[in-house]
Amino acid sequence: MALRLSSVLSFVGPRHSRKPTLTCRARAATVTMAFSVAAAGETPSTSKVIDSHLHVWASSQEAGKFPYSPGQEPTLPGHVDFLLQCMEVAGVDGALIVQPINHKFDHSYVTSVLKKYPTKFIGCCLANPADDGSGLKQFEHLVLKDGYRAVRFNPYLWPSGEKMTNEVGKALFQKAGELNVPVGFMCMKGLDLHISEIEQLCTEFPSTVVLLDHLAFCKPPVNDDEALIFSRLLNLSRFPQVYVKFSALFRVSRVQFPYLDLSPLLYQVVSSFGANRVMWGSDFPFVVPERDYKVAKEAVHLIANDISLPSSDLDWIMGKTVAQLFQS
Repeated sequence: MALRLSSVLSFVGPRHSRKPTLTCRARAATVTMAFSVAAAGETPSTSKVIDSHLHVWASSQEAGKFPYSPGQEPTLPGHVDFLLQCMEVAGVDGALIVQPINHKFDHSYVTSVLKKYPTKFIGCCLANPADDGSGLKQFEHLVLKDGYRAVRFNPYLWPSGEKMTNEVGKALFQKAGELNVPVGFMCMKGLDLHISEIEQLCTEFPSTVVLLDHLAFCKPPVNDDEALIFSRLLNLSRFPQVYVKFSALFRVSRVQFPYLDLSPLLYQVVSSFGANRVMWGSDFPFVVPERDYKVAKEAVHLIANDISLPSSDLDWIMGKTVAQLFQS
């Protein structure tokens, strides 16, 4: 049965009741105040905070050694020293680094970061879906020789007219399962364009773990068509191998910080998948000019407070899910 807009945007259960007339801005102020008061009397969590989705790329001074892909020169700083400063201020213990498009299939910079900080970071490489199949050998090398622990499928890098379910895509996806390497999907142009491919791959290769980046780019639905797509995202929970990144909140929210229009979405995602299949991610460094790295972390706490999410569930989202998945 299709999930209608009204059901997507509603909360279930008495613990989520509140005045429906509050605007997002008013709720933001109320939630921020409540969170500050509550935090003052809470015992801090002892769980590690792990960012499941961020990027790093060479500084302009390092670009001679680690060149950018043509036409992909970054417009903002994203070097590892900057990241480490932001993580220290925010109280983030570790992260999964996703290979950026700025270096495309040249993983040398991220590899250098992984080798320099082996206890701080794990790596997610970028799948090369070239027609000649050379990307499969590169993928195996990155995992077996350079220690990458995940791989990203960017459907917009597939040859024109090809889908991620083509021969090369299936070979990469199957190999990821054999290597115990999760596959992250970037559905930047909409989940509706790619969900059939994801469902097919999950069905054919149930041992391959799947990560859906940035809520699969599902924004809070404003019509029944969007509600239907979000319901299909929730329905992916039927595949035990599928996990959801509650990440890049500034990209998927329709309002400003603390992005409280995402509260019902997080509630439903946790209800469908379980908190142990949901993970927070910042999308550093893109989040920095939007608000701040520390604020990206705080937003999740405010949203969790908005829906009275148990602290044990929040611990999973903020780090335990990633730690368990990658045994780090």
